[in-house]
Amino acid sequence: ATVTAAATPAPSRSPVAEGPGITDTVIILGADCPLSGALGAVYATIPQTTEAYFNYINDAQGGVCGREIVYNVEDNNDDPAKAMEVVRKLVEQDKVFAMVGSLGDEPHPATWDYLNENGVPDILLSAGAHIFGTDTERHPWTVQMIPSCRIEGVFFGQYISENLPGKKVAILYPNNVLGFDHLEGVKEGLDPEKNEIVSEQSFEFSAISISSQVTNMKNSGAEVVTSVATPGFTSQAIKQADRLGWHPQWMLCYNNSDEMMFQFVSPELLEGTISFQALKLAAWTDEPAVAEHHRIMREYGGPTPTNFTVYAQTLGEVAVEALSRTCDNLTREGLMEAVESIKDWHSDLFIDGVNISFSDTDHTGLQTGRMLRAVVEDGKGRWEYFGPLFVFESD
Repeated sequence: ATVTAAATPAPSRSPVAEGPGITDTVIILGADCPLSGALGAVYATIPQTTEAYFNYINDAQGGVCGREIVYNVEDNNDDPAKAMEVVRKLVEQDKVFAMVGSLGDEPHPATWDYLNENGVPDILLSAGAHIFGTDTERHPWTVQMIPSCRIEGVFFGQYISENLPGKKVAILYPNNVLGFDHLEGVKEGLDPEKNEIVSEQSFEFSAISISSQVTNMKNSGAEVVTSVATPGFTSQAIKQADRLGWHPQWMLCYNNSDEMMFQFVSPELLEGTISFQALKLAAWTDEPAVAEHHRIMREYGGPTPTNFTVYAQTLGEVAVEALSRTCDNLTREGLMEAVESIKDWHSDLFIDGVNISFSDTDHTGLQTGRMLRAVVEDGKGRWEYFGPLFVFESD
């Protein structure tokens, strides 16, 4: 079978380096992610997939640097206090070498100060606040995997002004850093001479209903809505808009770009909705890399493949690539140097034109991608790429 990972082949065992999480036989990694509750139902498959990929690497390649990868994932309940508790456990009791693939914008501000103060690599983070990939002076140990919500917001704004000039725009966003980033990005990307923002509606993650925000957007005359809501709030907003007889062009954050959305909202209501991604889709089983992803998930204890699991495997691939570059210096500093040495790296699971590069001043991985559109065939919904590649130009 074709090996999907573009990782450097594992060299022979390197000398034991001083430092936590490294023995003659294992490299211990950790992550804090929502594994339960509403967000766990959506995103728990991401760390489960990364763990399955590490199991595959352990079996097929003997691990990395002659050592098997042990991946300890703790449930942060999407709660800052719980995240702080489990991250301390991972660092101080489990003695992890690095945190890899932690997930969640709500909990991570509570933990990244601690990790950076203690010199613990906090890499390939699945959290969308722009600062997680740009504050390299104060938080040099944190590296973001996913595009920030500001980056995606810029792309949405550019798309709207290029393709929907004259349309009035509303923005739906959570009242947190992630939401503010989306708001800033859309404003940056829009051409104010072509499109007017007529409504900015924020909501609390603790809210039960966002129906008033939807009503306000409808009453503003908005014809396009950009949203950085999670799938639960997104589905609520689209259904409420339909009840009001209002059907704007929805542009949804990539955290909605999975086939599961068609379980939350009927394909008919989602049809024409736009999202964003950088990955080959899980349904593309004729693609060798995607077929191999399905095999790895099936044979190494992974979840049923989805677009989110494809992303999670690429996260694991980048981790293996970085670790493979660290074999002659298996220290936390060596790992960070290895991450920052990754330039124009391409996974077979990325779409054409998408690569990852890091540097000592740029700690965001995915900064390129294309728009997806929800289409319906024979009553079933699916996502389909269209249009050009969007590339973020950093400040």
